[in-house]
Amino acid sequence: MPKMKTHRGAAKRFKKTGSGKVKRFRAYSSHLLEKKSPRRKRRLRQSTLISAADAKRVQRLLP
Repeated sequence: MPKMKTHRGAAKRFKKTGSGKVKRFRAYSSHLLEKKSPRRKRRLRQSTLISAADAKRVQRLLP
């Protein structure tokens, strides 16, 4: 059986942590930034883990 291929679109958006969880970056931080508060923009720069509901699907894309 051939090797599984990594989904390249997912590979650019998600990273695996050392414990195997999947990290993502936050949306809404690329444009229309004038109306967003500085606190909100700071929070958007930080990464977070994906939700449990999406974890199974995303991990299948990143073997």
